[in-house]
Amino acid sequence: MADREDPTGGASGAPEGDGGYNSGMAVFSYVIGGIVVWSLIGWGLDNLLKTRWLVLAGALVGIAGGIYLTMKHGLLAPRRKGPADGGAPEDDS
Repeated sequence: MADREDPTGGASGAPEGDGGYNSGMAVFSYVIGGIVVWSLIGWGLDNLLKTRWLVLAGALVGIAGGIYLTMKHGLLAPRRKGPADGGAPEDDS
């Protein structure tokens, strides 16, 4: 924890300006992970119940769940520029 003393970007270990890439990877992993996991659950239920449509329903649930998690974590919202980013300070009055 000693190498992360300066929160303004001194020795934080992460390069500045990589928030867009990290957000994109998080969105990608939520959506793809949801599709894979829920499709596998649907496939297992298809084999158990002798149906053929639950894998598709599972994929759709996975997409919806991935988008929900993305929205819940605020990864699709546009970012506001604050004073540290070169934007105007927010007025709370």
